[in-house]
Amino acid sequence: MNSVYFLRRICLLEGWSFLLLLGIAMPLKYLAGMPIFVKVVGWAHGVLFVIFGLALLRAMVSARWPLTRGAVVFIASLLPFGPFVLDGKMKEWEAQGTSSPDPV
Repeated sequence: MNSVYFLRRICLLEGWSFLLLLGIAMPLKYLAGMPIFVKVVGWAHGVLFVIFGLALLRAMVSARWPLTRGAVVFIASLLPFGPFVLDGKMKEWEAQGTSSPDPV
């Protein structure tokens, strides 16, 4: 399996888990007094984030990405809609197979 393809998939899953955590689980905790959803969704998001970090490292090494490209992907993962905004660019990087001369 292509490491960039795997990274794209994990990035999107991690992005959805982040949105679920922020948009559903946290309001349920603070507005409805139901903290169990934060515990469950937060745990799943944490696991996905660790897998994302490992997938990013793998993609950077195997596709020989520059550090700046990896930093852009990592920073995008910290923003609520970042993975979805960056997905189009990641499709291009996946199609290239290896890094191009431009860092981003």
